[in-house]
Amino acid sequence: MSFIVRAGKAAKKFLKENILPPEIPCLSYTRRIERIKTDKRLCAMTFDDGPMNLPASPDQFHGKSLTDVLLDTLAEYGAHGTFDVVGDTGGNYPDRPGAIASASWGGIRYDHYPDFRKDDKGGAEHCERLIRRMLDEGHQVTNHGYRHILFGRKAFVYWRRASLGSFYRVVRDLETLDNLMKERYGYAMTMGRPPHYVDRIRKGFTSYDAYDRLGYQYLAASFDGAGWLPAKAAEPQAALEAEISEMVEPMRKALEQDPDFFCGQIIFQKDGYNMARRTPVAMGLPMQLDLLQEYGYQVVTVEELMRESPFADVGREDPLFSRLCALSRERAVAYSDNTLRLDQEMTAGELAMLLCPKGEALKRRWSRMRRSGKREHPYWGAMDWCAEQGVLPRDTAPEAKLEALPDGVFDFAPDFTRRSVYAAWRGGL
Repeated sequence: MSFIVRAGKAAKKFLKENILPPEIPCLSYTRRIERIKTDKRLCAMTFDDGPMNLPASPDQFHGKSLTDVLLDTLAEYGAHGTFDVVGDTGGNYPDRPGAIASASWGGIRYDHYPDFRKDDKGGAEHCERLIRRMLDEGHQVTNHGYRHILFGRKAFVYWRRASLGSFYRVVRDLETLDNLMKERYGYAMTMGRPPHYVDRIRKGFTSYDAYDRLGYQYLAASFDGAGWLPAKAAEPQAALEAEISEMVEPMRKALEQDPDFFCGQIIFQKDGYNMARRTPVAMGLPMQLDLLQEYGYQVVTVEELMRESPFADVGREDPLFSRLCALSRERAVAYSDNTLRLDQEMTAGELAMLLCPKGEALKRRWSRMRRSGKREHPYWGAMDWCAEQGVLPRDTAPEAKLEALPDGVFDFAPDFTRRSVYAAWRGGL
């Protein structure tokens, strides 16, 4: 039942906030984009699992496809969305559907979008008209996996689910959709979101490694637009009304408490059925957009949002903003949580990530992981390269404090804060 999913979300949040040790972020080429720093009333909406060429449920739009309904609504409000699409789930058989209102409603071992045995009504492979409409109307398309198969195991909710398992199978699946979008639609995707947010892959690899391989950023979200979990109500109409309310009322309360609440935020939505095979998003989206418009918000793509600032803690007002934006396109200067933490002291491992070319850092680390079958420190490849160049001693720990900067590589840096080092960086050994 859906209470298992709700319980799983609550348990994960409790463990993260109260029991598990805090995650230590590392510099990363792939950054988890949840929100960005801006004082402007700009926000983004993402729509997972589409496109869907079946009517909304219940159908109040004369048989029009759900994706068309969402696109019509966005157009009415002058908004642009980010559609996190799948390719084709038609190869995800043999399988059988699970119980309605359970996490496996569309399939026990795999997901099937938009529904079981209706795979040909969804995905970029089958819905060319819908994909072309998205692109023609200025929306962003991102990679949710060609077959929407878990990258790795997720024991609590999806313990019976198949997973891709290996790094190369994950990369091949992502590349299949990436190539489809390039070859058929002439569109290059720049972001991806793992199916069900499962990051871990066997032998120490993660979704961040897969996105590094494709040159993507990790599309996350900071606010749940809701509607995808079924409401507890005996009558379908009452349940639908409750689901619509769950989409609208939290947003209303957040804005009443703080009119700037959604500045730079990314809102999660679904382009498909919820677990009870209803589509409250079709009715709830215009209400959400009404609210945002009332408070002066513009809804843009995540790509447009990141043009305002690509970072979570540094905006355009910072004197180093332009330099940091340029650096982030070539080097890992921000942490995996998309923060820069400029007043924090730089470590030896972070210096190595600044000095080492991206290709060298990734190639060396992945090669070692393939040999060992174990996860290596994110800075290992960069530090190995720096040791080979004679910049750092071979036995330097990633967290070691800096004692000096390489001669000829930096202008004067008054201290070893990340701000000072980035300001003094000349660009290459």
